[in-house]
Amino acid sequence: MHDLVIRGGRVVDPSQKLDAELDVAIDGTRISAVGPNLAADGARALLEAAGKIVTPGLVDLHTHVFWGVPPLGVEADPHCLARGVTTAIDAGSSGASTFGGFRRYVIEVSATRILAMLNISTIGMARDDRSSTPIGELEEIRWANVDRAVEVARTHADLIVGVKVRLGRGQAGPDPDNCREALRRARQAADAIGKPIMVHIGSTAAPLDEILASTVRGDVITHCFHGHAEGILDDAGKIKASVRDAAGRGVGFDVGHGAGSFSYDVARKALDQGFEPATISSDIHTWSVAGPAFDLATTATKFLHLGVPLDRVVEKITSAPAAAVGMAGEIGTLTPGAAADVSIFDMQSGEFHLPDAMRKVEVAGRRLEPVTVVRAGRIHQCTPATYPTPAHAHAH
Repeated sequence: MHDLVIRGGRVVDPSQKLDAELDVAIDGTRISAVGPNLAADGARALLEAAGKIVTPGLVDLHTHVFWGVPPLGVEADPHCLARGVTTAIDAGSSGASTFGGFRRYVIEVSATRILAMLNISTIGMARDDRSSTPIGELEEIRWANVDRAVEVARTHADLIVGVKVRLGRGQAGPDPDNCREALRRARQAADAIGKPIMVHIGSTAAPLDEILASTVRGDVITHCFHGHAEGILDDAGKIKASVRDAAGRGVGFDVGHGAGSFSYDVARKALDQGFEPATISSDIHTWSVAGPAFDLATTATKFLHLGVPLDRVVEKITSAPAAAVGMAGEIGTLTPGAAADVSIFDMQSGEFHLPDAMRKVEVAGRRLEPVTVVRAGRIHQCTPATYPTPAHAHAH
């Protein structure tokens, strides 16, 4: 007898190439089986999923959930777990001087599993763009302290999965040399701990070609479909050779939607040229959770709208981000023995007016709507989407 059986859903698990009507069985905090009739011998609890889509628990590779300290921080459980995400990777909200507080007061008290990319700046993300005099966390390069970053990353190696460096002019300033030095120090710290760097691009002072030349297999370039200067497209709208080269070397290009970093036009041009992101992430924060990003399910819906098939979309929000943080086989999969993290969705149809970060609105005919998640074997109900939707939308 299993502790919990999720029965009769359409199981979509790209890590196992599954797309079929099956049951998922859970015992304790682990997946124990995926197959037909798993409740035949009884189950202590049943979760009916007929007519719904069942996936591994979503993994959001780019979030900001250090609530109460950096100005961008939002609470993880209402914006992640309650919207289908069982694992959130915080992308540099904390630095070496603030990670201890992040761990104790946020990570350890959240139901959402939270991992972190440590900001190479010791102060983390202190910039407040609504301030009259915003200062980026890397404008003073002394804040990029490699030794401290390495020390803290090693101390908290169970939670810190890489190093984050934000290279936009708003974070590293307008001096190309300062941008280069910030990247050099992030590379040094990441190499010392044997983990990747996540590089924030968009309006960088140093050329993107140069930034990409410093990347290695496993690194992540986030905000890949932004609509600002120094993007992945050349002046003719073609994917840059340096971008294709980096992707071919195993560098992951991540969406990182956020408030200013996703353009339908850029994404469509890239997809038309066969260039898909390795991972889809929301970059939820204070100024994106009420739109235009909203949450990971909504960001993923935009890629369904752009024509990416469901199985590939699911891969980019489950097994691919899990692999990017070195947790393949543990999260982002329904393989027996993996963490008992499962997300359950309705595929709703209707007219969904979804904005990008450039204020362009497109109408999607369907959306993924989270209804239930299982995190470490425990059931949590999701909250409905908060963005405006037509009254005639309905679920299939």
